[in-house]
Amino acid sequence: MKEIKLDKKNPETIESAAETAREILSAGGVIIFPTDTIYGLGANAFDENAILKIYKIKKRSREKPISVLVRDMEMARKIVCIDSRAETIISRFWPGPVTFILRKKDVVSYVLTADTENVAVRIADDIFIKKLFEKVDFPITATSANLAGEKNLLSVKEMELTFTDKKNLPDLIIDAGEPENSFPSAIIDLTDIKSPKLVRAGTVSAAQLENILGKLN
Repeated sequence: MKEIKLDKKNPETIESAAETAREILSAGGVIIFPTDTIYGLGANAFDENAILKIYKIKKRSREKPISVLVRDMEMARKIVCIDSRAETIISRFWPGPVTFILRKKDVVSYVLTADTENVAVRIADDIFIKKLFEKVDFPITATSANLAGEKNLLSVKEMELTFTDKKNLPDLIIDAGEPENSFPSAIIDLTDIKSPKLVRAGTVSAAQLENILGKLN
């Protein structure tokens, strides 16, 4: 498992880390990478074999779907159905730590969505993620970098002690230090656009989300 250091204040390390990540993702590999929330397990979301690696690394049930990051609204529209009502809501939160569950398009594999018709997607507000998306033209899985059902991992040391299955290891850890918060993104279900549903508060309080959604209704 390769490790590289990332200083988000240093453009050279951002460029180098993004290029290394691109090489691995494009070859079907899996990375642990920093986001604007907690660390994520990343793979090409269009590569079924890479997605299966994620399930094995996390020891995650295949009945649980995996969320993804996208570059922008244009990329989001390629994989999920977004009408004008949904866009109004989404635009209020993106880029940022809020994930939306939406109806998937045919291009999205059922391996990613655990045989459901929905996929969770967001645009991260993160300088490294933005640089990475300058180099790749596919969504990237964004499930948390931990074992299924266990605590979020906030340091590379914790990850080294956790991911020990030699047959199922990430190919790369991008070490940007401990994240500023220990919470994952909030999740809002927009599959019933007339009745948005808060699934998880995450980094944003339930009261804040419900207040904003209420104003948009």
